[in-house]
Order: sequence, then structure tokens, then C-alpha cells
Amino acid sequence: MSAAPTPALPDERLAAGAARLATRHAGRFSAETVTGRLADSYRSLTETASVTAHLVVLSERFTAERLDALAHVQGTPGSGPVRVLFVCRHNAGRSQLAAALLQHRADGRVTVSSAGTHPGPGIEPHIAQVLTEAGADAADAFPKPLTDEVVQAADIVITMGCGDACPVMPGRRYLDWPVPDPDGAPIAVVRAIRDDIDRPVTDLLAGLPSA
Repeated sequence: MSAAPTPALPDERLAAGAARLATRHAGRFSAETVTGRLADSYRSLTETASVTAHLVVLSERFTAERLDALAHVQGTPGSGPVRVLFVCRHNAGRSQLAAALLQHRADGRVTVSSAGTHPGPGIEPHIAQVLTEAGADAADAFPKPLTDEVVQAADIVITMGCGDACPVMPGRRYLDWPVPDPDGAPIAVVRAIRDDIDRPVTDLLAGLPSA
């Protein structure tokens, strides 16, 4: 039987990223798997992004996250750092705040992801500013769609205003944090929302294994 053809990339500039990802995952995933995920990531981001200038770079980063999650699922689930996934509707405010704050406070103890059930076109105004004020970093954050690999790889899934849109996988710990949406809010309100999120982030981290 002949090998499956390599999926066509929707933008020829993605080829270099596909080669980098294939090299990184040599022996784990085929070039066809890598290219297929990259093409799918690019198409998904293209559907929602308001600024397309950096979509090639963002697609490679998004695909790297998806492949890392898939490798975890196919490898030894439950091993390594605890994996926490934050989900809100647009992945433009609350889930980005929570992910950046946990990443900042965890100091490598946790693998953190975020996603949106209906990702928005860009990060909400003031999000990067209030995170910088707290010592966290979301300069490179961008809205991403929720994918099966990332959900399957998560140990803890925290929903933030997305209702029942997040798929429920057996064996995961699910939490719901009722936090106001910062969409269009003034900077003072966004700071208060950040602080409201930081408290359960700190409590969550305190309850996780230390190693």
C-alpha cells in the first residue's frame, strides 16, 4: 500500500514551520501528521483573526502546542507536570488572564494552556497591560480554538463563562470560575477582574503537588 500523500499547505510560507516541527517530532509523528495539523491550525486561525500579518508564525506556535498535547496523550498520560487548561468563550480575556497568571506563579510546575469555544479576533484591550503590572506576560498571547488534543491532555479543565460548550472527558477534574467578562471594560475594571482571577489561581497552585 502506498503512503498517504502529504496534505497541501494553504500558504507556502508554512513549509519551513512544517519542517521544523517534523524534525522536533521525528520518530513520534509522521510528516503527514505534522503538516495536517499545521494546515488545520492555519485555517482555524484564519477564520477568526482580525490581523493576519503574523498568522504563519502563530500557526506554527499553535501547532506546536497541539502536537505537544497529542504526544502527551499518546505517551504516558498522568506523568510530568500537571496540565491545566483554561477555557472561556473567546479566549481573549478571562482565560488569557488566568493562563498567564498561573504560568507566572507556577515557575515551571504546571503546563498551562488556554482556548476558546468561539475564539475572538484578538486579545481584549488592557489585558497585556494589567498582566505586566502583575509581573506576568501575555505579550505573545493570541486567541486559539479549543481542540481535542488539548482537552484530552489536560488534567484540570477550568471553564470561565463558556457554559456547556466545553467537551467533558472522563478522568479530568473540571472547575468553573464565575468571573466577569472584561470585554470592553475600562482599565480599572480589568484590574479588578485580574485580581479576582489571581485569588483562585493562587489557591489552585497551593493545592497542586510540589513536584
